[in-house]
Amino acid sequence: MLASCVETSVRMTCGLRGQSGQLESNIQHRISAAWLKWRELTGVTCDSKMPIKLKGLIYKSVIKPVLAYGSETWAVTKRHVNSIHIRNEYVRGSLGVRDIADKLQENRLRWFGHVKRRPPEYIGNRTLNLNIPGRRKRGRPKLRWLSVVKNDMAGYELEEEDVQDRAKWKRKSRKADPVARRDRR
Repeated sequence: MLASCVETSVRMTCGLRGQSGQLESNIQHRISAAWLKWRELTGVTCDSKMPIKLKGLIYKSVIKPVLAYGSETWAVTKRHVNSIHIRNEYVRGSLGVRDIADKLQENRLRWFGHVKRRPPEYIGNRTLNLNIPGRRKRGRPKLRWLSVVKNDMAGYELEEEDVQDRAKWKRKSRKADPVARRDRR
């Protein structure tokens, strides 16, 4: 039984990886876990007597962390984001939560900053610039994590040099939640 588990998938600290190393199994596992939490909490989240602010806080503190666990190392495509995010803008607005894609970007940038601030001999820094010998398969190149992070940095107007200033990196790589902005009054 153990051998069959090892053949199909491996559970590691960074998440669940299929035999091919793709993210599909990991993302599907996270979506399933988040829906399971949602179903467990339907008594609260679907109750019309509960305040909307409380529903948003439950979503932010219970469901979103389950969904985003391990997302720091995902090279997410648009197809992955479409399978994760809440489609209804009204629901997100009424709950006072932002799009899950923003949270995934924030997690990737936070992890990138953490790795780049470490010494150059740190294994994370060595793997960022790892060149694997050999030829790649024909067709479109696979989306790499570092290229996704570079794209995220361009969206936040961040430079790689900004990583060393931790306060600046943290301030520029985060977006405020609508609930947090409304509560500051």
